[in-house]
Amino acid sequence: MAHHHHEHGLTDVDWAEMGPHLEAQAELFTPVYERVMAWLGKEVTEPGLIVDAGSGPGVVACLFAEAFPGARIVAVDSTEPLLERARDRAARQGVADRFDILAGELPGVLGELDYPADLLWASRSLHHLGDQRAALTAFAARLAPGGTLALLEGGLPSRFLPRDIGIGRPGLQERLDVVQAEWFARMRADLPGSVAVTEDWPALLTSVGLKHTRTRSFLLDLPAPATDRARTYVAAILSRFRQEIGESLDAEDLATLDRLLDPADPASVHRRPDVFVLGAYTVHTAVRPV
Repeated sequence: MAHHHHEHGLTDVDWAEMGPHLEAQAELFTPVYERVMAWLGKEVTEPGLIVDAGSGPGVVACLFAEAFPGARIVAVDSTEPLLERARDRAARQGVADRFDILAGELPGVLGELDYPADLLWASRSLHHLGDQRAALTAFAARLAPGGTLALLEGGLPSRFLPRDIGIGRPGLQERLDVVQAEWFARMRADLPGSVAVTEDWPALLTSVGLKHTRTRSFLLDLPAPATDRARTYVAAILSRFRQEIGESLDAEDLATLDRLLDPADPASVHRRPDVFVLGAYTVHTAVRPV
């Protein structure tokens, strides 16, 4: 997905430029994806084709190749530089012989697949499409009989810091959540062909003719003290908040955010000992009837 597993807070995104950040984030989240794949593998047995619809730089697509060694993988994305990163990663990891890329806009580009998918994975790509129900219909149409559609949507906002961080007013992240939610609503409303829909994912999956819905959430729990990789991720997310939603914050919260981002400040996320990463990510699945 050029809309890969990101935290929201962006309006006009240069996804190609974000390639290294997207890769680093997905690598940090690898424990989550590995648990998701183990869960999927209990019902998706010996898939012939796995499609990552909105693959970004291919970290998760390559994990699918490792988790399902008999499967062919197709990474689908609208951003060709990200797909090139995906192809390079597949080559480095020795799975290039069963790894393909497909460039184009979802969901229409899925019509170019050579054959139906046994597993179609869409991680936070669906909500970038104006008519989510229509997109789900298109996704379902590309499944083989008995094939599984798996959506990563929803979950909980991530947490990086205690409620009271010793600077500014307590509860900064909760206030950032509010601004994020308002941004997300505007983003959805401004998409071409945007259609409001109740985001009851199991009901939506059922409404497009799929059966046997399942839902499970997976925890990413990286406790303090944070690793350098986790700190880099937290700093990147907060920097994007500062850039994109800073104007919606009051002066005190803005000043706090600036201190959190200043590497020279002992209170910054680069140096403070209480930085962590905690998030919950929800996957919904359903099956095309045989």
